Amino acid sequence: MPELPEVETTVSGLRSVLEGELIVRAEPRRADLRWPLPADLRQRLTGARIETLGRRAKYGLIYTDRQDVLIFQLGMSGRWRVDPVKIEKHDHFILETARGRVVALNDHRRFGSLDITDSAKLDAYRFFAKMGPEPLSHAFDASVLQKALHGRKAPIKAMLLNQNIVAGLGNIYVCEALHMAGIDPIVAASSISKPRLSRLVVAIKKVLSAAIAAGGSTLRDFAAPDGALGYFAKDWRVYGRAGESCVCGATILRRVDSGRSTFYCAKCQR
Repeated sequence: MPELPEVETTVSGLRSVLEGELIVRAEPRRADLRWPLPADLRQRLTGARIETLGRRAKYGLIYTDRQDVLIFQLGMSGRWRVDPVKIEKHDHFILETARGRVVALNDHRRFGSLDITDSAKLDAYRFFAKMGPEPLSHAFDASVLQKALHGRKAPIKAMLLNQNIVAGLGNIYVCEALHMAGIDPIVAASSISKPRLSRLVVAIKKVLSAAIAAGGSTLRDFAAPDGALGYFAKDWRVYGRAGESCVCGATILRRVDSGRSTFYCAKCQR
């Protein structure tokens, strides 16, 4: 599933096309994706002007002048296509602006989602209500993380993947940040000292910022709205590199926990 950097890249690409534009067509081409689409989606968007775009965790946000927010999640295979030459079978939702720009949400596996809500109620939205702070925000620091991890005996990696602890982190970037911070993925979360948590917070911010700058990581179907692929994968320190050499010279290992692969270096990470 596209993680925070991929969604940020997507939002950035859409912003240059949609921000400030008047919607003249909002066309759902099926009744559902992962969940049913709102019955009033067409009505609430047609004639609205897009004011700005944003992101919350792994969700993209499109704000309109009607105080509505269109919320999208790309799922496993979703991507927005900008000004497609033709509409394809798996283009399940179309937006067209008064200037003739068209964006199509393409999702052949249909694991993504579309929803719309009142912007005043966004923080209470069902998937956001209990969500932790954004990892790139000033609200996320070592003190906040230490408080969230207090008494938690679960492995630190599992805690970082918990969206109630911190929003938007996924498997790739957690593996990368833990390696950069030199922390064992399976160490009990509450046992990590504040100085080490400080290093971890810095590593999370560095890894995410670098991934966004590189356009994300291309896994399976992900591409930015302009079709460009993400190139951060070439800079992975450990993810997907089991059996290869770590920067320290030791061999990168792989383990599976709860169906997810964890890549790490037993020498660097303790």
